Amino acid sequence: MKSTNAVRTEIHYAQVGEYQLPLLTLPQTDSHEPLGKYARMRLTYLKTQRPVLYNRMLLSGSLWPHLQDVQRAASEQLERTITALADKFPAPDKERSQLLWAAHMNGLKAQAEEVVVREIVYAE
Repeated sequence: MKSTNAVRTEIHYAQVGEYQLPLLTLPQTDSHEPLGKYARMRLTYLKTQRPVLYNRMLLSGSLWPHLQDVQRAASEQLERTITALADKFPAPDKERSQLLWAAHMNGLKAQAEEVVVREIVYAE
């Protein structure tokens, strides 16, 4: 005989006209940190491209922690990638040519963000 460890919860309903609608509540999250850029991008991706996964995560209470993990991982990988690119392609002297230095660093950041978005934000 196969046993399951599923937790059963009782669902209450409200009568709305001729219909009975379930009264669903979402679990509370401990952290109230605002979402960063990459977490918001992931949220939009899940809503538009993976709606079933989005709804499952939302209803189970795992969406917010997942978004925070994505933000943390994306920020860490972005820093590592920028550092690696800066080592491979050194920037011009900042004191002598500030505009070239800024353009070079912006280019490195754009390249690193492409990697982060593809590998973390839009990952299956």
